[in-house]
Amino acid sequence: MFFSSNLKFLRKRKGFTQDQVAFSLEMKRSTLSGYENEISQPTVQALMSFSKYYRIAIDTLLSIDLSRLSELQIKQLEGGEDVFIRGGKLRVLATTINDENNDNIELVNEKAKAGYATGFADPEFISHLPTFQLPFLSKQKKYRTFQLSGDSMFPIPESSWVTGEFVQDWRNISTGEAYIIFTIDDGIVFKVVENLLEPDGVLRLYSLNPLYEAFDVHVSAIKEIWKFVHYISKELPEPILPQDELLRTVANLKRDMGKVKTQLFRKNEEVDNKTETDIKE
Repeated sequence: MFFSSNLKFLRKRKGFTQDQVAFSLEMKRSTLSGYENEISQPTVQALMSFSKYYRIAIDTLLSIDLSRLSELQIKQLEGGEDVFIRGGKLRVLATTINDENNDNIELVNEKAKAGYATGFADPEFISHLPTFQLPFLSKQKKYRTFQLSGDSMFPIPESSWVTGEFVQDWRNISTGEAYIIFTIDDGIVFKVVENLLEPDGVLRLYSLNPLYEAFDVHVSAIKEIWKFVHYISKELPEPILPQDELLRTVANLKRDMGKVKTQLFRKNEEVDNKTETDIKE
C-alpha cells in the first residue's frame, strides 16, 4: 500500500505543514505523523477525511503511488466526482513524459487504433506509441494525435493526422466545435459535436461530408474526448473557388448547357422534318 507515502507526497505538494493539515482535519499532529510514517493504521473515518480533504478516492490513496504520476494525472484525480459527465474521472489518463517531465504527444496511427480499443488505459501500451513535441502547444495541457480514416470529414483529407486536447470536464464541450471521440463500440471518430448532455445525456455527432448522417452517442459509452486543435496532411484540401470565379464557372456551365440544348433542339427538328418528308412520299 502507498497510503503513508501518498499522504506525505500530497501534503508537501501543496506546501502544507503537518500542523496545518492536522488542524484542518481536526486531528492531532502526532496522529498525522503516525500515518505518514507507517507507525499507525488509519481508521475508516480517517480514510474518508483524507479522501475528502485531498479530493482523491480512498482506493487510489491506498493502491496507487501518486509520486509516479504526472501533474496532469494528479489534477485529473482532483478534478471532480461525477463519473459520467466528468470524463477525466473515469480513470487516470495513461500518458508519457519526456526527459524534462513534460507530457508527450502520443501518436495513434491507423495500425494502432485496433490496440487502442483495449490498451487506451494501459500505461504499457501507451508507452510503446510513437511520441513527439510541438513547441507552439501549451505545456499545461495534454494532447494526442490520431490518424484520420475515411472521408466523413472531407475536405480534411483521409489519413491526415488530427491532434486533440484532452477534455476532462465534458460539460465544457462547445456545440459546433470539432472533437475526437473514443468509444469502445465505435472506436475513434472525428466529428463536429452538438452538446446534448444536460437534457438527454448524449452527444450528437455530425460529419463535414453531407453524405453522412448525424448520430447520437450516449455519455456512458464514451471513454475519451479530445478537442480538435489542428491537423497535419501531405495533401491539399479541395480548393474553394472565389465568388467571382464561382460566378464565372456557373455562367460557363449555363452557356454550355445552352449549347447542348440548342444542338438537341436542332437534332429533333431534323428528325421531325425527315419524318414529315417520309410521310409525304
